[in-house]
Amino acid sequence: MAIPCASLPFPSSSLLLKASSFSSQFPPLLSPSHLFLTVCSRHTPAKSTNARNSYYTNNTGIAYLNYPVVVKAQTSSSSALSREPMLPPFNVLITGSTKGIGYALAKEFLKAGDNVIICSRSAERVESAVQSLREEFGEQRVWGTKCDVKEGKDVKDLVAFAQESLKYIDIWINNAGSNAYSYKPLAEASDEDLIEVVTTNTLGLMICCREAIKMMLNQPRGGHIFNIDGAGSDGRPTPRFAAYGATKRSVVHLTKSLQAELRMQDVQNVVVHNLSPGMVTTDLLMSGATTKQVRIKDHLLLESVFYGL
Repeated sequence: MAIPCASLPFPSSSLLLKASSFSSQFPPLLSPSHLFLTVCSRHTPAKSTNARNSYYTNNTGIAYLNYPVVVKAQTSSSSALSREPMLPPFNVLITGSTKGIGYALAKEFLKAGDNVIICSRSAERVESAVQSLREEFGEQRVWGTKCDVKEGKDVKDLVAFAQESLKYIDIWINNAGSNAYSYKPLAEASDEDLIEVVTTNTLGLMICCREAIKMMLNQPRGGHIFNIDGAGSDGRPTPRFAAYGATKRSVVHLTKSLQAELRMQDVQNVVVHNLSPGMVTTDLLMSGATTKQVRIKDHLLLESVFYGL
C-alpha cells in the first residue's frame, strides 16, 4: 500500500503530496488526478534518468515522482491548447513559505533549477529565509516579500512584486494557513483565534486565488494554482481544532468551484488544483499540543508510515 507521508523533521524529511481534484482539461506538464508527488530529497528510485520527469508505477497504478508538483502531461487531444509552452525552469510563488511545508517546497523547486518567490506576514522571517536560500542557491533565483494573505492590498502588492521580479508566474502554491497556535475545544476558543483561522485559511485563500487567476489570465502561457488542504478536508472531524478543519474542508469546495467557473468561461490555460500533503511534522501541527498529545501525533505518524494508513 502507498505510504502517504513520513514523520521526519525538515529539511531532510520525505513528504508525499497527493494531487487531487484536477480539472478535466489540464494544460501540458500536469499529471492526472490522484497522482502522488514527492518533494523529498531522498526519493524512491525511478526508471528514468531525467530527474524532473522520472517516475515509476507500482501494481496499484499510482505514479511516484521525484520532482515536486510538475510532471509530463498524460493528456488527451481535447486538452491541446494554443498557448505558449510551459517549459522549465518554472517561476514559482509560494505563500506561507518561510518555514514548514512551504519552505521545504521552495528548496526543492530551487534544487530543480526553478525561480522562487517566498512570502510571509513577517518581514523578519522573509528576510531570514531569503538570506538562507540565497546562500545555498544564489541571489538571482530567489526573492521574498512580506504578505498577509488575508489583506487584499498585500496580495495585490505580491502580484506586482512577482511581475517586477520575474515578469510572470507559472506555479502559484497557496500554502499559507493558521490554526492560531491553539489546540482546544471550540467552546474555549477566543473570538480573536477564530477570526485569525477563518480569515487566513478561507478569506486569504479566496483573495490569493482571485489575484492569481487575474494575473495568469493575462499571461500567454497561463499558469497553475495549487491549493494545499489539511486535516478536515476529507470531511472527517477535527476535535480541538474544529475551526481549522472547517476551513480546510472549504479548500476542496473552493477548488472545485473555481474549476467549474473556469470551464464555464472556457478558460483552458489557467488551472486550479488541490494538494493533500497528509500529516507532516511542522510547528503548525504541534502548536498548542501537550507532551501527551505530541506523543499521540508521533504515534499516528509512525502508523501512517508503517501501515500506509
